[in-house]
Formats: sequence, structure tokens, C-alpha cells
Amino acid sequence: MNPPLDIARKLLGEMLGSAFLLTAVIGSGIMAERLAGGNSAIALLANSLATGGALIALITIFAPISGAHFNPAVTLFECAGGRITAKDAILYLPAQITGAIAGVIVAHAMFALPLLQISTHERATTGEFLGEFVATFGLLLTIWGTARAKPEAMPTTVAAYIVAAYWFTSSTSFANPAVTIARALSDTFAGIAPSSVLPFLAAQLLATGAALCLDRAFARQRRPETRDATSPSR
Repeated sequence: MNPPLDIARKLLGEMLGSAFLLTAVIGSGIMAERLAGGNSAIALLANSLATGGALIALITIFAPISGAHFNPAVTLFECAGGRITAKDAILYLPAQITGAIAGVIVAHAMFALPLLQISTHERATTGEFLGEFVATFGLLLTIWGTARAKPEAMPTTVAAYIVAAYWFTSSTSFANPAVTIARALSDTFAGIAPSSVLPFLAAQLLATGAALCLDRAFARQRRPETRDATSPSR
């Protein structure tokens, strides 16, 4: 395949996937808040289930095209592991962020809201910072483990983890720098205040580094076992 055409397809896949993901996150948050009658638990349940359902569909659709990252943390993790080139990774990041912002705009347009807003939803506690580290680290661990054990289950395991992490992390599991940046432009149920964005990005970056250290540690463990398995037993 023509290399420029190949990378163009990948970037389009990442942009579209990120856009649909944010449309699902923001749109379901708006709908949930309107229908929940002030019950935040019901709103969060609806928001998490819609996000998980969208992830299953989007990863299934775009995995053969771009790898279905939709997430700079995943892209950096895959690049450091040698599963995507640095050149592609550098191009993926703006595509993901641009797509995510476009998805926010589409969600606002569907619900007749101002297209771009500034969120006032502060998420600034130490607990939320830790929650975002746990959410991101767990997501990367899920991707790492599924890729080695059962790659065809990736859409289901990633979606299941994100739905669960909405509930067991104090941050409600952003776990994605592109999502974090885009959600700062929505003053709705799923928004995050700009002042909270940098701490969340820092937590996500730290979690990516921790996941890479774990990946390297397990890789060092596997090499001796591989030699033992292939050497004559007698």
C-alpha cells in the first residue's frame, strides 16, 4: 500500500474514532443529566454504559485501520513498546485531540447547546489525582494483558474496564489526555474545569510511565523462560 495513503487512513481512523467517543461521552452525559431528575448515580450509570457500548463498537471498527487507540497515553505506550513507529505516534496525537474536540462540538450541537464552552466542574483533589493515575494504569494494563492473552477480546475488555473504572475511581476514569482536553470545553455533566486539566494530564503521564516499567519488567522475566522452553531438555 502507498505509505502516505496508509498513514492518512490511520489518522482518519483515529480522528473519527476519537470524535465518536467524545460524542458518546458528552452526549450521553447531557441526556443522562436531563433524564435522571437530579439523581447523580443514575446519570453516571447511563454515562458509563453508553461510553462502554460506544467503545466496543469503535474499537471493533477501527482496530484493523489504526489500532483504535483514540488515546495519546495508549499511543505513547504502544510506541515505547515498538508496536507503532515514532513518526506515526507523533501524527496520531493531534488527530486524536482534534477528533475529540470535534466530538464535543457535535454533541453540543445535537442538544442545542453553545458549541464550545468552558467547564466549571472542578476535579482538583488529591484523591481524584490518584484516581486518574489508577484509571490510566489499569487501562494500559488491560490493553497489555489482553493483547498477549486474547487479542480478539480487546473491544470487550477495554469497554468493561472503563465502565467499571467510572465507578471505582474517584476521577470517574478519564484515562485519556485527548478526552481530558476536550472535556474541558464542555460545561456539562462530563466536563472538567481547565484548572484541573494539567493535574489529570500529569497523572495520566505518570501512569503511562509506570505501565511501561511493568511492561519492561515482565519482558525481562519472559526472556529466560523462552530460552529454557526452546533448549533441549536432555
